[in-house]
Amino acid sequence: MFKPGENGNHNLSQNRAKSGVNANRPGRQFSILERPKSRRARKPRPAHVPHSELQDKQSERDHRELPIDKVGVRGLRFPIQVRDKAYAVQNTVATIGMFVDLPKEFKGTHMSRFLEVLNAHGHVIHVENIEDILRAMQEKFQAETSHLEIEFPYFMVKKAPVSRLESVMDYVARFDATACGKEIDFVLTVKAMVTTLCPCSKAIAARGAHNQRGEVTVEIRSRKAVWIEDLIAVIEESASSELYALLKRQDEKSVTERAYDNPVFVEDLVRNVALRLKAHPDVTWYKVQAENHESIHNHNAYACIEKR
Repeated sequence: MFKPGENGNHNLSQNRAKSGVNANRPGRQFSILERPKSRRARKPRPAHVPHSELQDKQSERDHRELPIDKVGVRGLRFPIQVRDKAYAVQNTVATIGMFVDLPKEFKGTHMSRFLEVLNAHGHVIHVENIEDILRAMQEKFQAETSHLEIEFPYFMVKKAPVSRLESVMDYVARFDATACGKEIDFVLTVKAMVTTLCPCSKAIAARGAHNQRGEVTVEIRSRKAVWIEDLIAVIEESASSELYALLKRQDEKSVTERAYDNPVFVEDLVRNVALRLKAHPDVTWYKVQAENHESIHNHNAYACIEKR
């Protein structure tokens, strides 16, 4: 017969002994499956170092006697709002570079200050703020020159030539702004893809002619602001045909025939663009580059023309 007074208490004592618990000591009792929580020793916190005592390596003297033309940050992505001819403004995302000159006596520049300057002008860049950002960099770094590179995708809604279906086309636009003393230099760059059809191929082939996509890059200086859309139109009107995101069969027929009726070499392309820019009343300087991604060669065709 089972007697609690004998076997029960004896077994309980044995179990407590196995679990590492002193049966004769009062206090918290732990089961076999429960372990007491161990207390970890806290690591001492690092001592606070006053800002004035932190070593400033960038401000140390450099003895190589070589000034640096441009030093700063590149590849920074930031929201930007630009003027849109059709919708007043367009919000997009820019890749930014910020630079200043560095005198020969300084070892380095303080990179964090570029971000301070940029964010001090808000969370979105506006074209109207470019000069203010350049001036702020000059003041912050005590620099003679400051540079700002802003490159971004620019979008336009286009209608197909026959079906008139709308689609969105993307282009690349870029601002290069420099402050040198009190002078400001501003260059607008636009890149657009086009179709070119080879005049030689058309002249010698009994059936068809080879064509390809070409990339045209236009850089300008101007007396006053020039619309990005206007530069895109100059480029597209100078090619065999413009490109579209959406084409139905009737549109494809129209684009193909238009290109066949307007063959251009890469040399023709840059000259056509240059003539249109030369006639623009506000353009004071231009540089036009075109590169055709040849469809029947293993190389590209390239041409460049610049106003001297």
